[in-house]
Amino acid sequence: MAGSSPAMTNHLRFAHNIEPMPFVYILGTRTPRGPISYVGWTLDLSRRLEQHNAGTGARTTRGRVWSLLYSESFETREDAMSREWYLKRDRKFRKGVLSALATPPPSRGRRARSTASAPR
Repeated sequence: MAGSSPAMTNHLRFAHNIEPMPFVYILGTRTPRGPISYVGWTLDLSRRLEQHNAGTGARTTRGRVWSLLYSESFETREDAMSREWYLKRDRKFRKGVLSALATPPPSRGRRARSTASAPR
């Protein structure tokens, strides 16, 4: 970088050495037996979700359509992997995150009439 100041050179060099931010994520999907979740870690959330939905992610996620339900970012890969290990064992937390999938979406058809008698 001819003609640039040493401070500018150091700044540019530093900017190129930035590591991608690691994430831990929880995916969810509905099955005939109810909602299920998957916990993983990645450096690129959108790419990883595309891989899971394309059938090229983890073997246990193949053949289903997944939604990103939850994510956390970390400073290091080790921190993300540690949190992933913990979340895989924390069924109570995962069940709480899955509750969004457990409730069926509101129907879009005609409203059902109430069979309760009206007050007289």
